Amino acid sequence: MTARKPALGFIFITLLLDVLGFGLIIPVAPKLVQHLQGGGEQEAAGAVGFLAATYALMQFLFAPLLGVLSDRFGRRPVLLVSVFGSGLDYFAMALAPSVAWLFITRALNGVSGASMTAANAYIADVTPPEKRAAGFGMAGAAFGLGFVLGPLIGGFLGKIDIHYPFYAAGALTLCNWLYGFFVLPESLPPTRHHSINLKRANPIGAFSGLTKYPLVFGLAWSFFLMNLAQFALHATWVLYTAHKFGWGPEDVGLSLFAVGVGAAVVQAGLARRVIPLLGERLSLLIGVAIGVLSYVGYGAATHGWMIYATIALGSLGGIAMPAAQSIITRAAPRDQQGTVQGAMTGLQSVANVLGPLIGSAAFAYFISEKAPFQLPGAPFFAGAILAFLGLVIAYFVLRRHAPPPITVQADNDEPHPAEGDVGAPS
Repeated sequence: MTARKPALGFIFITLLLDVLGFGLIIPVAPKLVQHLQGGGEQEAAGAVGFLAATYALMQFLFAPLLGVLSDRFGRRPVLLVSVFGSGLDYFAMALAPSVAWLFITRALNGVSGASMTAANAYIADVTPPEKRAAGFGMAGAAFGLGFVLGPLIGGFLGKIDIHYPFYAAGALTLCNWLYGFFVLPESLPPTRHHSINLKRANPIGAFSGLTKYPLVFGLAWSFFLMNLAQFALHATWVLYTAHKFGWGPEDVGLSLFAVGVGAAVVQAGLARRVIPLLGERLSLLIGVAIGVLSYVGYGAATHGWMIYATIALGSLGGIAMPAAQSIITRAAPRDQQGTVQGAMTGLQSVANVLGPLIGSAAFAYFISEKAPFQLPGAPFFAGAILAFLGLVIAYFVLRRHAPPPITVQADNDEPHPAEGDVGAPS
């Protein structure tokens, strides 16, 4: 068990650098689309949405396969392939001569973009059940810190040249790959490698496999709705704040800096104290409810400072994801973590296909002359409705299926009897 702490530290750095590279390009991606195709915000909104959907579609098709492969060959090779593909993608985007080229790079990156599938399985491998919520909180903190520095640096670099953030992201991501290649250890012992199940290596088979675990299956659909709301927000954040408040890349970078600070503080510190106090079930429901209120706050904001007030509130909702991931990983066998996480990532990818399309279409329509009234915040109000539906589903799923009990992991590193319990009806 002595190797677990350093291994968790390695995955923290890997996720941090990965998200830092991704965060660099957020403030300038829509600007790059406008630069390549011409036109204004309304024209760029559609292309930005379809670019995000292209990446997600390819991830939907290939994430289950990579999850199954990680159960068979280990997490490390899947992580390395994913990170290396992302690094090449950033350089290709920087050199893109047309919007069509951007679509090709996004498709290729979607094939290898399964870092979260393997990373979540990695965390489940190296953390005992009683510390798993804290482990996933650590992952959330890595994302938060990545968004602290990434969008901030990207915003400032984007003011100099819109291509610079892509070069910086590519360089950082390839450094991340080198770090993983030479330092990151494998988390899955050879004795727990699972044979390849081709029926689970495709999206349909992966989703149907979740029905074996009713608690996981129910929470998966709950988070599908919440992810729809989240990805609609991601796709329209730059366009919405530019339209309503006149924000440029630097302003967007500062706002995402605030998001990252909130996520890091809550998930690195507050979550590990609040979740044991409230329990995972209540933490999950309270966190999602806070998310619903946050979407309403973003859509109703009339001044820029209100966005920051809503970010502060929304950060508290960060307790939901570590609690949910801890429940999900205990509700499935340890040698199936990659398969389950692959299915979850695939379902999330469907939301990533539909969410940006819904968000960008709603934004483009409600700022156009065709709309019965001007409502730039329409994607966020729609997000509030979707997140509320996800909250309702989560409530009834958790009411019907009790999460497996949290018990201390034995020192012999064998699967604990409580893990894999799908949850008895309560």
